Amino acid sequence: MRLDLNLAPIFQGSQILPVGSVNGLLCLWQFGQRKDNTYICNPITREYMILPRQQYYREGYAIIVYCFGVASLTHEYKVIRIFQGDIPPINPTSSSRPSLLEAEIYTLGTGKWRSLGHVPYWLNGFSGPFLNGYAHWIVIDQDSPEKLCAFDFEKETFELFPSPPIEIVEESQIHFHSLAILKGIWYKKSWRREVIIKQSVSRDLDWFMWEPVYLIEGLNDGTILMVYYQDQLLAYCPKRKTIEDTEIFDRYFTGMAYRPSFVKLQNFKSERVHVL
Repeated sequence: MRLDLNLAPIFQGSQILPVGSVNGLLCLWQFGQRKDNTYICNPITREYMILPRQQYYREGYAIIVYCFGVASLTHEYKVIRIFQGDIPPINPTSSSRPSLLEAEIYTLGTGKWRSLGHVPYWLNGFSGPFLNGYAHWIVIDQDSPEKLCAFDFEKETFELFPSPPIEIVEESQIHFHSLAILKGIWYKKSWRREVIIKQSVSRDLDWFMWEPVYLIEGLNDGTILMVYYQDQLLAYCPKRKTIEDTEIFDRYFTGMAYRPSFVKLQNFKSERVHVL
């Protein structure tokens, strides 16, 4: 199905990034010049809500990291935003640790954001995958004993998460890291290697692996969907061991796994719900 957000006046002429998908609900971040808004949307019921305006650090440069999830015991839907930046502003491309690492959280139905204070880890990416009540991110801090961070949506606490061993591919000159959930599989005791993709058979994709690749979803037949640098939606076929361009989208897009549901936003009290 197609859901044209530009039908709503508040979305027109703005950039919108999906930053979370849980139980048929999408969390969307609208950003740009003088715009910093968060929305929860159900494409099936065509409902959406606008969360109250958040804290915004205009004094300096900040990267905002998101995750949308559900607490494992209370089943409360929550959005967490982490501000990573510097006050006063410095060069955004600087590799030094940000002086500002703070988080706030919003529980649907409460009508307000709450501050979580200082975040102990410097995180990578704009959104983290959600699984089993936890958000997950890659840790950038060089001195961190583990390279993954987990946020418990129930306890609202951060903790390091056991990370897989870092392996350097000798024949590769460029290395990127990304984090995703494939088929919702969870191995509690240890990590294990599932798939190795070394190259593309298609000549049209000889450039593959020269830019960041982001995993989206693993299908039941073993097919893995991934986004190549916001340009193409690729599919890895394990039987043929090939990577194919799906040719579904044009350039400049982002993707996220979504499973529809009939969860009604009107069930969350204290929230004003709109319909497209």
